[in-house]
Order: sequence, then structure tokens, then C-alpha cells
Amino acid sequence: MTDPTAVNRVHDSGTQPTWREALKFWFWLGCMSFGGPAGQIALMHEELVVRRRWMSEKRYLHALNYCMLLPGPEAQQLATYMGWLMHGTRGGIAAGALFVLPSLVLLIVLSWAYTAWGQHPWGQALLWGLKPAVTALVLQAAHRLALRTLKGRWLWALAVLALLGMLWGLPVAMIILGAAATGYVVSRQALSPPAPNANPASPTPAPSTAPAWLDDDTPPPAHTHYSLPRLVRALAIGVGLWALSLGLIALVFGLSHTLTHMGGFFTQAALLTFGGAYAVLPMVTQAAVVHYGWLTAAQMMDGLALGESTPGPLIMVVAFVGFLGGHSQALFGHPVLGGVVAACVVTWFTFLPSFVFILAGGPLVESTRHMPSLTGPLQGIMAAVIGMIVYLAGVFARQTWLPGGWHMLPDLGALALTVLATWLLIRKQLSVFKLLGMCTALGLVWQLWISP
Repeated sequence: MTDPTAVNRVHDSGTQPTWREALKFWFWLGCMSFGGPAGQIALMHEELVVRRRWMSEKRYLHALNYCMLLPGPEAQQLATYMGWLMHGTRGGIAAGALFVLPSLVLLIVLSWAYTAWGQHPWGQALLWGLKPAVTALVLQAAHRLALRTLKGRWLWALAVLALLGMLWGLPVAMIILGAAATGYVVSRQALSPPAPNANPASPTPAPSTAPAWLDDDTPPPAHTHYSLPRLVRALAIGVGLWALSLGLIALVFGLSHTLTHMGGFFTQAALLTFGGAYAVLPMVTQAAVVHYGWLTAAQMMDGLALGESTPGPLIMVVAFVGFLGGHSQALFGHPVLGGVVAACVVTWFTFLPSFVFILAGGPLVESTRHMPSLTGPLQGIMAAVIGMIVYLAGVFARQTWLPGGWHMLPDLGALALTVLATWLLIRKQLSVFKLLGMCTALGLVWQLWISP
């Protein structure tokens, strides 16, 4: 394990990090990045901008704004961008990979433990306490986004229509594209309200007392210079890797194989989901539970609980989805082997587009230091995302409060714990880590000693 005192030392002025020093930092970040995208982005700001002075405030926020415009996990993309700025392509790949790998390994182990002991009374008690916490976290995400985004009646209408679309079973991609088109039309007609802050995780700028290594006026490194051949080459390599990997899977196992379906679906999810992890979860839930049957809605909720309790991007819950899908179908004749391979395949296709976005688009962004206005479409997408998140909260609430179905009495203990957890998150700003610990402890006490 990396020495935390060495990793966290404070630099009086910015000096160029060595390759070894950068690798240690990115590994440490991947192991310590709890708290979801907001916490991870704030942690990177504290370490890169304030403590080490590797990056200036403006450069950091410039990169963050670009990552917030992209589909996919913005915290992982930001780590990739920062690594690319410091050490080129190898730095971006190392930063992005080390941000993901610790959580992937941990989630594979937890997924295996879930399949082995998830039905044990202690396992059931732990999950009983975590499910209300997960429902509360999803409700908090919807509340936070609504306060920031829904600044006009047309945005409220889009959120409601997105919720109805999910209830009617419309494809998530159709809802997102329709919302983007609506936002574009409204913005063109100059009817949209002032753009809300599209970056909830932007840290408060901190005054700096020393210049950063990559300061505002520092000449850009050679690898950040934009050139069309470099852009084409990066896109060709990224698309080629995707086509080669998915093509080999289809060639070896067939077009109807589970791994082929996983590769195709999670590529689509990575390209069409804006707004962070909570935006992709409704799409993953609809496909994995309803369409493909890789796992149940209750298992999806358990996976989200495990994902919330581990470091790394929250979207890593897809590794749990892949593991259970491969495990339940006993791919390769062995459930655990099938689960591990499926989890790795899902992770590869989920994060490959993020690397391509950064390594191909980074030089263009750095050279222009300017992004075209996408206010209208992004407002529409974020409004639709809120409706989709409310739908997801409803799915999880039903699994938590009515585990036996509509014909059974509700679980009043789970209902009360959900209300308490939601109040603590929204009104008292309790940290996710403390909330999960509290709900786990209450779940053990209630299920093992009080409820029986």
C-alpha cells in the first residue's frame, strides 16, 4: 500500500511530478475516492490544485467543464484528463485505469461474496439496512439535480414527460434524444431561462500562494498541441480497439451470446448517458433487469449498495451487473469464472469511450480553451435525467418497502429507515460513508435482534 504521508505531502510551489510519483498518486486516489463524483472531484482539486500545485485553478476547471459535457463518468474522465496533461497518452491511460482498477477488483470480490453468502441471515441483515440507504441516495440525487436544473416550466414538463416515458417503457435513448432536441429548439427560440450551474461538483476556488507547475501562463506541453492527424489517429485507435474486441467476442461466441450483448449494450450506455452515474442507472436497470434478465431488480439494488460502499466511480456497479449475469448463466461452465470474465468485459466497454473522448478531444480543447454553447440541449437532457432518476427511486422504493409484492403488507421498518436516511442526507448533509455505516448497523440490530 502506498505510504499516505508520502502521497499527501504539500508542495510550497508546483514542481513537475515524476512518472513514479504520478503513478503512486493515481493509485492512492483510486483507493481513497469515496463519496461519489462530487467527493472525487473535490478530492482531486484539493490534491492537484491546492496541495501539490501540479495544476492551476483555471486549467483544472477548464478540464472539468469539458468532462461535464461528455457522456460517461465525469470523475474518471477528469482523472484521465489530468494524467494526460501531465504525462501525455501514457499518463492519461494510467490515471484513468488506476482510478477504476481498485474498485473493479473490490467489486468482483464483493460480488462473489454476495453470490456465496448473500442469503445468509447476516448477509440479509446487512442488505436490509443498505437498501433504504440506496433509495435515500437516489432521492437525494434527484432533489439536488432538481434544485439546480429545473429553472423553468418547460424543464419541469420535460422531467415529468421523462418519468412517464420510463413508466410506459420507452427506450432511454429515445427519451434522452427527445429531451436534447426539445432543449435545442427552445434555446433557439430564446425561450429558455438562464442556464443553471451545469457543474455541481465544481470546487470553490481557493486562493493560491505559489505558482503551479502547469500554471495559467505556462506554455502548453508539446503533446497537448492540436493537430488533425493526431485527432484522426486517436479516434482510429479507439474505434479500432472497440471493433476488434467486440468483433472477437462475436466471432468466438456468436452474436447471441451474453458477452456480445453486454459489449454492445454497455457501449451504447457509455455513449448516450449524460449527467453522471445516476443518469446511466435507469438505462442499465431497464436493460439488465427487464430486457436481458441478467439479474433481478432486488439484486440490482443490492449491487448499487455495494457500489456506494466502495471507492472509485459509482458507475462501477456495472461490474456487479456483469458478474451476476455471467454467474447466473455459468458462462464457460463455471459460475465464478463466468462472472469474473463478464465483469471485466462490461468494465472495458463502459470505460473505453471515456478514454477515447479525452485522448482524442483533449488537444482540441486545450488549443481552443473554448467550448461551443450546448446550454439548451444539456438543460433538456438534465431535466429528463431527473425524471428518470425519480423512476429509478420508485423501483428501488418498491423493492425496499414491498419485498413481497403489492399484495403483501409493507415493511414498515424499511420505510421508516428510508425516511430517516433521506432526511439525514438532504436536511443534515450527512456524508454517504456515515450514512451507509449507520444503516448497516441499524439493519443488523433490527433484523437479528428486534424483528425476529
